[in-house]
Amino acid sequence: MSGQSLLAPGEITPVRSVPGNIRRPEYVGKPAPTPYTGPEVQDSDTVERMRIAGRIAAQAMEEAAKLIAPGVTTDELDRVAHAFMVDHGAYPSTLGYRGFPKSLCTSVNEVICHGIPDSTVLRDGDIVNLDVTAYINGVHGDNNATYLCGDVDEESRLLVERTRESLNRAIKAVRPGRQINVIGRVIESYAKRFGYGVVRDFTGHGINSSFHSGLIVPHYDSPHATTVMRPGMTFTIEPMLTLGTHEYDMWDDGWTVVTKDRRRTAQFEHTLVVTETGADVLTLP
Repeated sequence: MSGQSLLAPGEITPVRSVPGNIRRPEYVGKPAPTPYTGPEVQDSDTVERMRIAGRIAAQAMEEAAKLIAPGVTTDELDRVAHAFMVDHGAYPSTLGYRGFPKSLCTSVNEVICHGIPDSTVLRDGDIVNLDVTAYINGVHGDNNATYLCGDVDEESRLLVERTRESLNRAIKAVRPGRQINVIGRVIESYAKRFGYGVVRDFTGHGINSSFHSGLIVPHYDSPHATTVMRPGMTFTIEPMLTLGTHEYDMWDDGWTVVTKDRRRTAQFEHTLVVTETGADVLTLP
């Protein structure tokens, strides 16, 4: 494994502005979102609006990823993704969600998820996850991916490659009539081949007009995830695999989640809709 020193919190720049003509999610300026009470199955109009939101989120993530290189700060990645979303009429969903101060999450090396972009400088050999969600036309599209920064060691590179593959396999397992837990079963069985940990306490989720609808999509084989998938259901799959333990600690910022053993972790995510025959990915650039 890479001999990189562990991360420490950096300085957070002021909140970036969003033009007043861009519609905000209802939770902005509030301590928490209003609980979602609508259906998990969406009509075709909602799905098509989510496809637009998902495309913008995917493109914003791609634009930010182009800058990943040694010497670049995670705050600069946030600046690029923020500018792309607002230039396309979308609101960055994370900005102001339960007080989160930035427009995407940047999770480097041992950070499992929810890293806050700041003055942290990327180093040669790092891996960095970008998690971008866009809100437009009243709906959200959510995706993330883990990228290599410079010359990355083989163990980390394989972790990233295999985490991407675990998402692809999970998407292929989506079928109407199957229980949600088939998704975690596929991910966990694949991860166990390589001795990877599968993060349990952070999951995929229902998404639509709500950022997190209340539907939970575990990435391990949970006996409790018995919801039956139906055509029109929209949710994310976002496996987080680790080189060591799945257990975690949280920084004092209340957001940044790191592996308890401080070994590296990778994540990939798509938003999808269940179709009559499988799944349609909504977060494609």
